[in-house]
Amino acid sequence: MRERLEKTGYLVDDGLAVACFLALKLRRPIFCEGDAGVGKTSLASALAAALDAPLIRLQCYEGIDASQALYDWDFPRQLLHLRAAEAAGVTDADRLEGELYGRRFLVARPLLRALETQPCVLLVDEIDRADDEFEAFLLELLSEYTVTVPELGTLRAESPPVVVLTSNRTREVHDALKRRCLYHWFDHPGFARELAIVRRRLPGVTARLAEQVTGLVQALRAEDLVKPPGVAETIDWAEALDALGATEVDAELAVATLGSVLKYREDLERARGLDLAALLAVRGP
Repeated sequence: MRERLEKTGYLVDDGLAVACFLALKLRRPIFCEGDAGVGKTSLASALAAALDAPLIRLQCYEGIDASQALYDWDFPRQLLHLRAAEAAGVTDADRLEGELYGRRFLVARPLLRALETQPCVLLVDEIDRADDEFEAFLLELLSEYTVTVPELGTLRAESPPVVVLTSNRTREVHDALKRRCLYHWFDHPGFARELAIVRRRLPGVTARLAEQVTGLVQALRAEDLVKPPGVAETIDWAEALDALGATEVDAELAVATLGSVLKYREDLERARGLDLAALLAVRGP
């Protein structure tokens, strides 16, 4: 599992490799929790690439409900079909109703598409943004991998999708959903691991620049920031500096490009007050 994921460019530790292996072996979802930008969403993409399967993504948000996540009816097409049938003189009400609520007018949302696509990887992104009702609905669906459409009957997945749920921990997700899943906490990586990720994702960036950017980000995380930068921001910063033609970074260039890595005014002000030159000198030339 580790080798297959690393071939996609996604580096994993032993705990995550085992969790992914067990998710496939036991057909259980993986619940990934941690700060934004630490690689939770990227795991689903890497799994899809490693398994040569499509990735189906459900982005959660406040107020999402079953019709937006599971299925809905294509009302405009149903109305057009009804008018066409009336123009053709069709008067059989039962026939019309059967046609209007046939499969061709059913709009499959991400959850239903995942149940009907074998194999596939289903990403339920930022489940912590959804409300309790949707969380309970999702728990029920993941327990049986079936859904009942009153007009069509019960639809069941022939083979359950590989499911990755992510949470940025803006609120606590209920224990019932976590118990259904294999759990993995995503922490910020150490220097060596983060540097390896940057080098893997940005092979064209000089070794010196990648090392400097990684070291600066590690130092910034030690500060009392509103939003410590994740690995995604480290990659963004190195990519921005490389786009400017830099092969290494000095304090002036680091300050000018802080917007690539810090996203809050308070964090920018705090970073500008640091002695970035001294931080850069910690690892030497």
